[in-house]
Amino acid sequence: MTATVSTTPPPVTTDPAPPAPRRRKGHDNLQALGFLAPQLIGLVVFMVGPLVFAIVLSLSNWSGFGNRSWAGFDNFAYVLTDPDIRQSAINTIWFTVLQVPPMMISAFLIALMMQNAGKLKSFYRTFYFAPVVTSSVAVAAIWLWLFNPDISPLNSVLNSVGITAPDWLQDPSYIIPAFAIVSIWQGLGYQIVMFMAGLQSISPTMYEAADIDGASEVQKMFRITLPMISPTILFLSITSIISSFQIFDYIYVFLDTNAPQAGRTIVYEIVQIAFTEFNFGVASAVAVCLFVSLLVLTGLQLAAQRRWVHYTE
Repeated sequence: MTATVSTTPPPVTTDPAPPAPRRRKGHDNLQALGFLAPQLIGLVVFMVGPLVFAIVLSLSNWSGFGNRSWAGFDNFAYVLTDPDIRQSAINTIWFTVLQVPPMMISAFLIALMMQNAGKLKSFYRTFYFAPVVTSSVAVAAIWLWLFNPDISPLNSVLNSVGITAPDWLQDPSYIIPAFAIVSIWQGLGYQIVMFMAGLQSISPTMYEAADIDGASEVQKMFRITLPMISPTILFLSITSIISSFQIFDYIYVFLDTNAPQAGRTIVYEIVQIAFTEFNFGVASAVAVCLFVSLLVLTGLQLAAQRRWVHYTE
């Protein structure tokens, strides 16, 4: 007998359909994009679009009317060499130095004391937070009266204790400190609330363990409190520096469009160049330089956080 060999070809196999979870994941992603679309469109139209347009304007000559002409990097060369813009940048940095560290230190100390306020904690929180929700124009109008050398109760108090009251808004040495005082007064409540939230998140058992080990109050401050609220300190330092570099409203209410050079800041300079001199190219170049400076400062702060910011797991 001879064996027979089958010549029937093997059955053709087809790829199985993609599993249902993969199709469901793609459907969920489309739904997520649909819900995010309004926010993404707003981000592109009101954030990315103006940023790109500002970069284009910074490389152009344009008065706001007619056609634009190409300027290349001439506007940036002018910004980096103009003495008035340089002085405005120095004033902005000086304002940041006078405002950010004192406000953060004061807010932390007040929040620390308010932890022992008991039932009055909510009252104090509301009391300090009220200026935050008040219009900056209204706050500036109140302080404009307080800084008036003729009728100022603030100057009267200083004179009564033997301190010669300065002319806050006319003396070049006191204009930027005056802005810093107003900004600290209005922004203090927000930082107090943030520090209180950070302090309340610290577990009491950590302090109890430190007490058992015989740690002093200073040791508990530097070994427990500050490390545990370091993420809050990082967040407030970044947002405070960004906000301080954008000061404008106080200057405009106090000094209108005739601010002396000692009272001008970068954003005030941008507004003046754009809407008084109608030089939108140079104004956009200043704005781009400000954006890059804040981006670099924020990047340095985020890079340095690895050394001193501690996140609880």
